[in-house]
Amino acid sequence: MREIEFNLDENPFINFLSARYSMSARINVEKLWNWCHENDKSFFIMSLGCLMNAVNSVDELKRRIIDEKVVEYEYLEGVTPIMDEGNEIYKEMRVKVPQEFNTPQDWHDYVKELSSNILNDRQEGFFIEMEKRDLTNIANFSCIPWVDFDMITNCTVYGRAIQPLITWGKVNKNYEMSVGITVSHIFVNGRELGHFYENAQKEFDSII
Repeated sequence: MREIEFNLDENPFINFLSARYSMSARINVEKLWNWCHENDKSFFIMSLGCLMNAVNSVDELKRRIIDEKVVEYEYLEGVTPIMDEGNEIYKEMRVKVPQEFNTPQDWHDYVKELSSNILNDRQEGFFIEMEKRDLTNIANFSCIPWVDFDMITNCTVYGRAIQPLITWGKVNKNYEMSVGITVSHIFVNGRELGHFYENAQKEFDSII
């Protein structure tokens, strides 16, 4: 990470009880959905990769406040809850960015193996207190594949929390999928959210 020039004292949202806000929008996922089913790949994993790339494409989403200074991470890794097929085991995993691998398929296989190892106790899952998650280079991703939601809100641990929270839902009959994102208005305005959704659509159209 690197420290950047940013005047927190002049930010209009810095003293709000909470500067967190959320937005939801639909993305067309037909191309990736069909490819995953034709090639026996996990749509959940590939969607995670697309959304991680979209988050990392927007600098403002990688900013945090640490020791009253504004820092910007080079990249954010992904943290996501995972469950076994019987929905009885619930853990979290932290995954590397897809750019560390030769191909998206290589990254997919790495995530699939990591998830299996954690769920079968061959490897420890990710854990860090919620209050400390702003102190590391992560964004939180969560899938709700049972609901084609129109909007979603997220919990606020404390008002100064910055970490982006991304949630995606069920794919509907038109191959549209809702993606919700919760951010801090201290750094992220509508323009930046527009860039996130635009880049997310590009990722779903071209990651394979």
